[in-house]
Amino acid sequence: MSSHAYVFPGQGSQFIGMGKALYETSAVAKELFDRANTILGFDISEVMFNGTDEALKQTNVTQPAVFLHSVIAYKTLEHGTPDMVAGHSLGEFSALVANGVLEFEDALKLVSIRAAAMQKACELVPSTMAAVLALADDVVATICAEVMAETNEVVVAANYNCPGQLVISGSVKGIEIACERMKAAGAKRALVLPVGGAFHSPLMAPAREELAAAIEATNFANPICPVYQNVVAAAVTDPAAIKQNLINQLTGAVKWTQTVEQMVADGASHFTEVGPGKVLQGLVQKVYKEAVVNGLS
Repeated sequence: MSSHAYVFPGQGSQFIGMGKALYETSAVAKELFDRANTILGFDISEVMFNGTDEALKQTNVTQPAVFLHSVIAYKTLEHGTPDMVAGHSLGEFSALVANGVLEFEDALKLVSIRAAAMQKACELVPSTMAAVLALADDVVATICAEVMAETNEVVVAANYNCPGQLVISGSVKGIEIACERMKAAGAKRALVLPVGGAFHSPLMAPAREELAAAIEATNFANPICPVYQNVVAAAVTDPAAIKQNLINQLTGAVKWTQTVEQMVADGASHFTEVGPGKVLQGLVQKVYKEAVVNGLS
């Protein structure tokens, strides 16, 4: 029997105007956006609908904005019941609302705490990320390990997005050295990304501590379906394990390629991306060409 998976995007899929049509056409959406403005203590809907790219790009705005668009689209648009869910990085919080583990308000508060803590961690050490194209995953991981061992600079494989597309994360110097070696090893490109810090690396350890305390204090309910979590790339249903994996995600890798492969192995054939953009639809099809993909935004 084929299963229907719902997947939720992360930071980077945002755009000005996101969610505006939902706000204008749905009373439920309007109520949720208004509630979010109160919870966050600033008018995030105004930034999302009419702000500048610069304002929307700030981590403490981007993360709640993408979460809100995804969750409000899920709650207000017609769709079936998921057999399984997953989210890319930040998107895991949206997935946990969709499968009933987290309440909207609790999840939004955690996303806000996560974003602020990550922003602070980014300011502690000059750090960045880079996209490596057309190099085998194991080669990328090996080069990262060698650079770390030789230089004591942090550099790790952070996002396994799809075959031939991997993002590395670490100190500015570590990333520069690693990028040169990736190119020498045959990478088509090794391109530093315009991000504020080294997400999904050991440099996020200070943010992890802050987020862990907030997650431990939040109620996680039993899910209606499994969530396939980034750090384990496997189906999880136990609330205690879900909490721990969500904490580990800040300093651990986003194993998206492996996650999609596991969902397919467990019966997924139809993937619906819920939220801004179409990034995950493209990544899913690169992992599994036969997948039926569509979007809900």
